[in-house]
Amino acid sequence: MRSVVLRGGRMVVRDDVPEPVPEQGQVLVAVKACGICGSDLHFAKHGAELLELSDQVRNAPMSTSDIDLGADVFMGHEFTAEILEAGPDTQAPPPGTIVTSQPILLGHNRIDPIIFSNTAVGGYSERMLLSAPLLLTVPNGLDHRRAALTEPMAVGLHAVGRSGVQRGEAALVIGCGPVGIAIIAALAAAGVENIVAADFSPKRRELAETMGAAQTVDPAQSSPFDLVRPAVIFEAVGVPGIIDEALRMAPMSSRLVSVGMSMQPDTVRPVFAAMKDLSVQFVFGQTPREFAAALNSIAEGDIDVTPMNTGEVDLDGVGQVFDQLADPERHCKILVTP
Repeated sequence: MRSVVLRGGRMVVRDDVPEPVPEQGQVLVAVKACGICGSDLHFAKHGAELLELSDQVRNAPMSTSDIDLGADVFMGHEFTAEILEAGPDTQAPPPGTIVTSQPILLGHNRIDPIIFSNTAVGGYSERMLLSAPLLLTVPNGLDHRRAALTEPMAVGLHAVGRSGVQRGEAALVIGCGPVGIAIIAALAAAGVENIVAADFSPKRRELAETMGAAQTVDPAQSSPFDLVRPAVIFEAVGVPGIIDEALRMAPMSSRLVSVGMSMQPDTVRPVFAAMKDLSVQFVFGQTPREFAAALNSIAEGDIDVTPMNTGEVDLDGVGQVFDQLADPERHCKILVTP
């Protein structure tokens, strides 16, 4: 079986990956489409740092600390797939059904995140295993390419839901990469009308407007806080200094939601938040309910993810587009279609 793996910091194609065999509670699927996530790009360059930080985290829901970077690493967690067969004594939709799932593989006395793994094959492959209890059937008529963006859209829904933003409030989104764009789409779907988005990239600002932002601003030209007095600020950059600056500029009693997840040490001056009675929250991932809600929102047309899909490659093209995605002027989301 063919699969793209991370090896020595580069994405390479393997033609000799053993065929996955479903256990009880699992299904074998053929991958239809898989989005390339920014976390995959980051892991390819900074995997050792991420694993070192993961070793220090306590009480996290899932750990990546057992990954061996000296061995091939499977990736790809934004997928849709077609069911081929179910494991023994497993109830699942019939073969031919198009499905998606949260990226978790349940096995015998083991839970493997389908994110970075030496053993659990991800969506950059011809075939993979999924957990039958976690499957969501893609509604009839919804293109599998659009459904593949369920996972990143669920991240946006999670951030918006945790923020507590209300329809009449103003929201500021700092950073218009895929996560920031997903937040903008989720805000618009929730009925928030006054959405301001900030990014240095003209292409990303244009996409932000397409996805629901009322105004956009280039931070190199002016501060977004000159355009809006936000009740909620979403930090979706992940670069040191952004959170501190947002706290310095935030209005009284506003909320800051950080989704950027910087892995670098950062400096925050608590006095900025304390003097203005600010609330600060860090968010990550999504819940099963939010994942299902994201798929439903895409299927019902409440969120149109089509503008986010800016490219498509087969397995042989994955290595090249990993380099291209570093340029914000070229792509938002590239799909791998094995």
